[in-house]
Amino acid sequence: MNHVTAETFDQNAKAALQDSQLKGALNNLTNTFGERRKIAIQSVNNWEGLREKASKIKAETLKNLDKYLEKFTENAEKAGAKIHWAIDGKEANEIILGLIKERNAKNVVKSKSMVSEETHLNAALEKAGIFPVETDLGEWIIQLAEETPSHIVVPAIHKTKKQIADLFVEKVGILPTDDVDKLTQTARNFLREKFQTSEVGISGVNFGIAETGTILILENEGNIRLTTGLPKTHIALMGIEKLLPQLSDLDIFLKLLPRSGTGQRLTTYQSLITGTKRDSEAEGPEELHIVLLDNGRSKMLSHPVTRQSLACIRCGACLNSCPVYQQIGGHAYGSVYPGPIGAVITPQLNGIEKNKQLPFASSLCGACREVCPVKIDIPELLLHLRAKVAEEKPKFLESFAFKLYSKAWAGNKSYELGTKTARFMQKLVAKGEKIGKQTSLMGKLAPPLGNWTEFRDAPTIAEKSFRDIWKEKKVKSKG
Repeated sequence: MNHVTAETFDQNAKAALQDSQLKGALNNLTNTFGERRKIAIQSVNNWEGLREKASKIKAETLKNLDKYLEKFTENAEKAGAKIHWAIDGKEANEIILGLIKERNAKNVVKSKSMVSEETHLNAALEKAGIFPVETDLGEWIIQLAEETPSHIVVPAIHKTKKQIADLFVEKVGILPTDDVDKLTQTARNFLREKFQTSEVGISGVNFGIAETGTILILENEGNIRLTTGLPKTHIALMGIEKLLPQLSDLDIFLKLLPRSGTGQRLTTYQSLITGTKRDSEAEGPEELHIVLLDNGRSKMLSHPVTRQSLACIRCGACLNSCPVYQQIGGHAYGSVYPGPIGAVITPQLNGIEKNKQLPFASSLCGACREVCPVKIDIPELLLHLRAKVAEEKPKFLESFAFKLYSKAWAGNKSYELGTKTARFMQKLVAKGEKIGKQTSLMGKLAPPLGNWTEFRDAPTIAEKSFRDIWKEKKVKSKG
């Protein structure tokens, strides 16, 4: 598995910037999805109106989430589903493991699910001797490579065709080939056998409908229908924020999500699952278990700024538009959720202390806010979390420096002395009217100067202060 963490984001990013193959893949991804999105949104009337409606629906749902969770639970159980509540990832994994063991199941298939990545479900099952098989092609490639996804929508975007072919030769045992059709057929044959012999299927959930107790899962490959329909038992892992009030709300979100994420008008497969199958001849599982996961989401709900983080519908549009993600990819973030949305969600789910670099992994250009289909103000969230980082553990030297600065500049005399001193000292580092990169002794003696000039020039202090110029003008006017 990838061993990078969010704590080493700065080092991860520097390493990623040296990977020319990664940069090529990211450039292709962001350009392709970006152009597709522009074309796709032109095919729907009143795009901005849809975004506004979606934003209001999510805001209202999150504000009254307790009510909608109760309604969803009631209706899902009426339809034959069994609801389980998990306070954190560990409890969710224990519930799922318990359900598998109760059925003495050995073969488990799994669809693409970001929330199961969040709880590290696969690792928990493998530790107990159960080896789930990922059935989304990208996720299966990542599983074979023992890596983590690098994108919310296309998890294996960082891999070349040759790398995938070599992986299939090593892990699946096929003869060397770079024929895409043969590689796809290899995956199809391998996974079909797993579908036919599986006793339990595990999935994520895109949306839950409170009105009917329905869960909706979106996909493009058809693997999720086999995961949820063929095994006798279907376990759906769902974040509590995934709810929508009414079935009719899907009309809005099913126009927004695919266009924003992959530039499609519609996702190929849209599976609406309401409870268990009604008779032996019907399609669907005999048992449906829905595990509702909190894992820090209730805490995010408690503040009006952080609450909007939970409106995310995992389309990946913010990643595709982000100049930072476009340069370093997903693995550099060292977390399940990369890009702008990951930079705000991860610190809230896993704690600020270990993820304090992530809110600063942004230029604050606002591109993520412009493309978000539910109008999440990610720059506002980033600034909010940056303030939290600053409050969490102020540095002694930094705090002392600002106090000294405040006291020195509070009076006229000390202010004038300070500016004169700075004006004199800058001659050691200034070139013309700019102070360039400082990595030498001066940069070490004055770390703020070194940090500031690492990637930008600092302006010099003017030769004359406004007060001096004012005095000169006053003297001349009198003369």
